[in-house]
Amino acid sequence: MTNKNELINAVANQAKLSRADAARAVDALINSIGTSLKKGNEVRLVGFGTFLVQKRKATTGRNPRTGAKINIPASKQPKFRAGKALKEAVN
Repeated sequence: MTNKNELINAVANQAKLSRADAARAVDALINSIGTSLKKGNEVRLVGFGTFLVQKRKATTGRNPRTGAKINIPASKQPKFRAGKALKEAVN
């Protein structure tokens, strides 16, 4: 799988769902994870991995074209840590 449409097709085939039902399920999963992360919560899928939010501190960077210093503001970044079963499946 390389994109969302292929994921939807795979879910539809494996779960014996219509493509429309699979699309709604995939969209609901993605939206639910995003909503939880927005609230600052982790989403743990045992055996698959954990979605979480990490805070990045404000830093000073450099514009590569001009060499001028720029301030990079603090931000929150979504992260994913693979679970043991996923790591084993890949290796």
